[in-house]
Amino acid sequence: MQVAIVEDDPIIAKAVSAAVSAAGHQCRWFPDGSVAGKEALIASDLVILDLMLPGEDGLSVLKAARAGGVRTPVIVLTARGLVGEKLQAFEAGADDYLVKPFAMDELLARIEAVHRRAGDKPAMTLAAGRLHLSLANRRATLDDRPVDLTPTEFNILELLMRFQGQVVTRKMLCEHVWGFDWDGPTNVIEVHINRLRGKIDKGRDASMIQTIRGRGYALATD
Repeated sequence: MQVAIVEDDPIIAKAVSAAVSAAGHQCRWFPDGSVAGKEALIASDLVILDLMLPGEDGLSVLKAARAGGVRTPVIVLTARGLVGEKLQAFEAGADDYLVKPFAMDELLARIEAVHRRAGDKPAMTLAAGRLHLSLANRRATLDDRPVDLTPTEFNILELLMRFQGQVVTRKMLCEHVWGFDWDGPTNVIEVHINRLRGKIDKGRDASMIQTIRGRGYALATD
């Protein structure tokens, strides 16, 4: 299982990473809620999320991800222990909540329990108007008719649909398609975007995929 740790405290992150790795899982650490932290919620099987992060706080990251259709299991790990704060996290889409300081054995048990529950959930389908994307069989349909997408086009469209109505940077797209360490030119994405537009914009006056100059792309919400 791929576990992402979004935590600004390197000591806690290192300890959690060591324990989770020893339990047989792969780990990646993200020190804030920036682009990489948001991408972690998409590219991982489970996320351990701190709420008090520099820049964008964990609650905002979680809300945005859930609004974009991301259903990756999330365990909130934070020093905030008030009942109202817990309720806010659960309302935002957290699957579990553990207050610092914590016992590592309890965290590992919660990871296994949350992951097990997530495995019982049905496969998710993303929707944007007449366009639907099945993540189970990696198929797209437009007006209930199949759309022939390459694997790269599917991955690009998936990310855009997960963050529907929000700006997705070229770097986010490239890293989602080619990996976190991808460092090639971002203009390669434009070729695939143009091909996607030709396939999903039939019958539309304006493209579903909007170019946000100097920032990236956004999928129209209507």
